[in-house]
Amino acid sequence: MCAPDSTADSQARFRAAAQLSPLRMRSGAATRFTAPGSVTNGQFGLFEWDLGPKGSGPAPHFHKTFSESFYILSGNVGLYDGHSWISSGPGDFLYVPISGVHAFRNDSDTPAKMLIPFSPGAPREKYFEALAEIGESRRTLSHDEWTEFFAAHDQYRAE
Repeated sequence: MCAPDSTADSQARFRAAAQLSPLRMRSGAATRFTAPGSVTNGQFGLFEWDLGPKGSGPAPHFHKTFSESFYILSGNVGLYDGHSWISSGPGDFLYVPISGVHAFRNDSDTPAKMLIPFSPGAPREKYFEALAEIGESRRTLSHDEWTEFFAAHDQYRAE
C-alpha cells in the first residue's frame, strides 16, 4: 500500500440520475445537465441530449472558447463536421476543436440519445435554459437580439 499523499483531494461529487430533471426544448429535444462546469470546477462539462424522431438541432455554428464532442448512445444522429453531414450511430464519436464548425440533427423516425462533453466547463446550462424560455414563451427576438444572445453564450453562426 502506498503512503498517503498530502496533496490528495477527497472532493468527489456524485449526482444521481434521478435528481437530474430534463430541460425540454420547444423542438422536442431534452437535455440533462449531467455534469455542468459548476460541478467539475470548470474543468469540463457533460450533457445528455435526447432528440425525438426527425428532431432538429442547431444550425452550423462554432464556439470560440471551448471544444465540444458528441458520443452517440442510441439511434442515428446526423453530425455536421464543418464540411459535410455524417450519419452516425451508437458508439460513434465526433470531436470538434475550439472554433470548429459543427451541428447535429436526427433525420430518422426513431429517437436518438447522445452525450455532449465540452472543455473547459463553460456555463452552457444558462444558454439552454434561456433558449427553452424563449421557445416556451414564444417570444420573438430580432436578428440583432439573436446575434447578441448568441455572442453572450459563445455561440456563433457559421455563414
